[in-house]
Amino acid sequence: MTNPFKEKPWFKFLSNKYVWVLLSFLIWMVFLDNYSYFGHRVLDKQIDELEDNKEYYQQEIKKDQERIKKLQNPDETEKYAREKYYMKKDSEDVYIIEFEGDTIEKDIKK
Repeated sequence: MTNPFKEKPWFKFLSNKYVWVLLSFLIWMVFLDNYSYFGHRVLDKQIDELEDNKEYYQQEIKKDQERIKKLQNPDETEKYAREKYYMKKDSEDVYIIEFEGDTIEKDIKK
């Protein structure tokens, strides 16, 4: 009794040992190897995130450098101290005025 599948073209293709070697190699390289496709995708995502972080921090450094240049001026230093830390001269009084909507309500209605 002969096998009826032997004459089919797909059977000849799948019974070829080179096809099996190539298929096993591809599976190994895509899924199992240390340098697999999926491993590279994870590393590429990490690289993209790090590059985004690098750009963000470089922009922040530029902003800080500009702020430092401004603070070299004594008038700017005084203005910054008054606005940020509410500092005042001995002969002055400072009043902080808050308007509705400026602060977040602490009581949340249920």
